Amino acid sequence: MVLGSGFAGLWAALAAARRLDELGVAVGTVDITMISATPYHDIRVRDYEADLSTSRIPLSALLDPAEVEHMVGEVTAIDTAARVVESTAGVHGYDRLVLALGSQVVRPDIPGLREFGFDIDTYDAATRLQAHLRRLAEGPADPAAATVVVVGAGLTGIEEATELPALLAETFAARAVAPRVVLIDRNPFVGSDMGVSARPVIEAALAYAGVETKVGVGVVAIDERGVTLSSGEVVPAATVVWCAGMRANPLTADFGVDRDRLGRLPVDDYLRVHGVPGVFAAGDVAAAKMDEEHVSVMSCQHSRPMGRYAGYNVIGDLLDKPMKPLRIPWYVTVLDLGPAGAVYTEGWDRHVVASGEQAKDTKRAINTRRIYPPLNRDRDALLAAAAPELQAAPGH
Repeated sequence: MVLGSGFAGLWAALAAARRLDELGVAVGTVDITMISATPYHDIRVRDYEADLSTSRIPLSALLDPAEVEHMVGEVTAIDTAARVVESTAGVHGYDRLVLALGSQVVRPDIPGLREFGFDIDTYDAATRLQAHLRRLAEGPADPAAATVVVVGAGLTGIEEATELPALLAETFAARAVAPRVVLIDRNPFVGSDMGVSARPVIEAALAYAGVETKVGVGVVAIDERGVTLSSGEVVPAATVVWCAGMRANPLTADFGVDRDRLGRLPVDDYLRVHGVPGVFAAGDVAAAKMDEEHVSVMSCQHSRPMGRYAGYNVIGDLLDKPMKPLRIPWYVTVLDLGPAGAVYTEGWDRHVVASGEQAKDTKRAINTRRIYPPLNRDRDALLAAAAPELQAAPGH
């Protein structure tokens, strides 16, 4: 059983089907079932983009050709001793489990955040934000209506902030009000996770897009018309987009093992959860070694191969067949910077090797081709794409 239909969950299910096919196991001998909260595979990393029309793929087009059963339901509990999963779709037993329920944005207990804050953590959340901005553009033309505060100057916040000026200009084109985007972070500079090499590129891109930055301050309160900062300043804004922090799905607590600071489960080289027989984990719920010094990060870059290897290995574990260890010898980051292009870094120290339009071409290739499954409902193509093999780094 596979829980989750994101990058790790989808590829775990297809890789398991591929492994059964490869071993010549008769259809019906081993059942593969996926449970996920939606009937879609969402290209989540595109949720900052203005056009989301191609970022949601019906799971039926991906799973039916591979004869993977799918149930729509919210997973509510996992009993590893009884090997049972509870969900809003019912109670389900399993022989082997791949946990791939992903991560979610952290929403701290800040007054007004839950009532008035938006995020782009999911497709539905991103489309709600866009609908909210369109409604504001139909109302009174005051500066607060056309102002968006983005909280969190990490990768997601930077991509959202640099995309917003163009979206706001289009949305408020008929109104006599100037759009404004303000990016806020507690750190003393933006892009604190991107390393020293990329910081000047990011700062220049934000300035080029017209994004204001306020660093070294936090948000202490939010209401319908403004944001109060820890400095005492109040920023008039009818929209707040929260991009400050991610954490693994809270159901990782059901496994009774020590988790890391992000709530992730420890796994071995085969993606087996330490101390929990019959359970594999992949994607944002798992902390897997990528090399001798570094563990996986919450990204599609790591979730996709983790899913493929988990799906291959869960069948190996079930049928007492060989398994493959996962190691990824390279690490890159490609950060979209809106009208300024993108920045492409290599290595865990994130050394800049390309920026501007050259990096943007790589980002477009990733967002529109590299991370997509085959969309032609062809079983052979889907299973071929699920092979437990590492892609070369993008741009190579």
